[in-house]
Amino acid sequence: MLERLEALAGHSEQPDGLTRVYLSAEQRVVSALVSEWMRAAGMSVRLDAAGNVVGRYEGARPGLPCLMLGSHLDTVRNAGKYDGMLGVVSAIECVHAIAGKERAAGRRLPFALEVVGFADEEGVRFGVTLLGSRAVAGTFDPKALQAKDGDGVTLAKAMRGFGLDPARVGGAARRRDEVLAYAELHIEQGPVLEAEGLPVGVVTAINGFSRMTVAIGGTAGHAGTVPMAMRRDALAAAAECVLAAERVGASEPELVATVGRMEALPGAINVIPGEARFTVDVRAPSDEQRARALARIEAEFDAIRARRGVSLAIERLQDFGVTACAPWLMAQMDRAIAAEGVRVRRLPSGAGHDGMAIQAIADIVMLFVRCEKGISHNPVEAITPADAETGTRVLLRFIEDFRPEQR
Repeated sequence: MLERLEALAGHSEQPDGLTRVYLSAEQRVVSALVSEWMRAAGMSVRLDAAGNVVGRYEGARPGLPCLMLGSHLDTVRNAGKYDGMLGVVSAIECVHAIAGKERAAGRRLPFALEVVGFADEEGVRFGVTLLGSRAVAGTFDPKALQAKDGDGVTLAKAMRGFGLDPARVGGAARRRDEVLAYAELHIEQGPVLEAEGLPVGVVTAINGFSRMTVAIGGTAGHAGTVPMAMRRDALAAAAECVLAAERVGASEPELVATVGRMEALPGAINVIPGEARFTVDVRAPSDEQRARALARIEAEFDAIRARRGVSLAIERLQDFGVTACAPWLMAQMDRAIAAEGVRVRRLPSGAGHDGMAIQAIADIVMLFVRCEKGISHNPVEAITPADAETGTRVLLRFIEDFRPEQR
C-alpha cells in the first residue's frame, strides 16, 4: 500500500511537490494506474461520465447492490501523499484480500463491492468542490460546467479535452437502490487520535461549510501622490475584512473561518489597489452556528465598506449542511475496531469529504486513521505503516461482517 501511495505521489504538475487537479494530464496517468490495481484485485473497471475510476467486484450473483468504498485522487496544491489516496488504496487492498479468501472458500459475499477513486473532491482547479462524488450522487449542478480555472478554461471545455462529454455527466449518477452504504477510510487531518494514542477512530459527522468570494472596489491611484486620508484602497479594506472574518471564526468553540486566497489589482508596487478579491471558508459542527457566523461576517464586511467608502460584492459559492454518519454503520465500525483490540473513539470531522455528497443516495460511515501532529494539506503529512495496516484491517473486518439488514 505504501509503495502504491508513493507511486501516486510521483504524478504531479510540480516537480518539487504534489499537485494533481481535476482533468489534468497527471490525473489521466493516475486513473490508469489505479485501474490497473483494481483489475489485479479482481474488479471490473470503468471510467464514469465525470472521470471517476470505478472498480466493481461482484457478489454471489451479478447485479447485486453494492457496498461502496473509496475516496478521492485529486489533491490540493503542494499536498501530502495520504489525503484521499489512502482511502482508495486501502479499499483496493481489502477487495484483493476478500477475493483471495473467496477463491479459497468457493463463495461470494451477498452483496457487491465497488471502489471509487473520485476525480475531484478538493475543487482546486475550478473552485467547486465534490464534483466527482456529486456526479455519482446525481446532484451535480450543470451551472458548474461554466466555472473557469485560472487560465480561463471552462469545466465543460476541460472535460471535452479529457475525452468526456459534459452533456453526459448525469450518466455517472447512481440510484439509491444500487448502493447499500458508503464507507471511507481517511487520515484524520487533525490531532485528536495522536493525542489519545489511538490508531483509528469513527467519525460521527462531517462539519458543514460555506464558501464565498468577495470583491471590493476602490480607486486605483499613484502611490506617491494620493494622500493617505484621501485614498479608497481596496486591499486595505480587504485586509480589514480578513481580520474581521478571523475574529468571528475565533468567537465560538469549533467554529472556523479562513481566507485562503487573495488578489490585488492592478498589482503594481507603485499603484494603490483599486480592486481586491478574496475567498472565505466558514465551517461549523452545526448549521445554526454556521448561519450565525455568516451573518456576522457579512455585517462586518458591510460596515467596513461603509466606513472606507468602497464597494462590496459577495458571491456565495457553496453551502453544505452538517452530514451525520449513520448510527447503524457506526455501530458496525465500532465492532470492527474493538475486534482488532483497539479502544473505540468517536469524533467529528472538521474537513469535508466525498461522503457529504454520497449521503444523497446512501447512508455513510467514515474511519479515521491517525496522522502525525494532525498535519494535512501539507508535504509533511505523515502516517505510520502500522496505522495504515490497522486501519485497513478494521475496514476489511467491517466489510466482511457488514450487515445491511441492520439498518
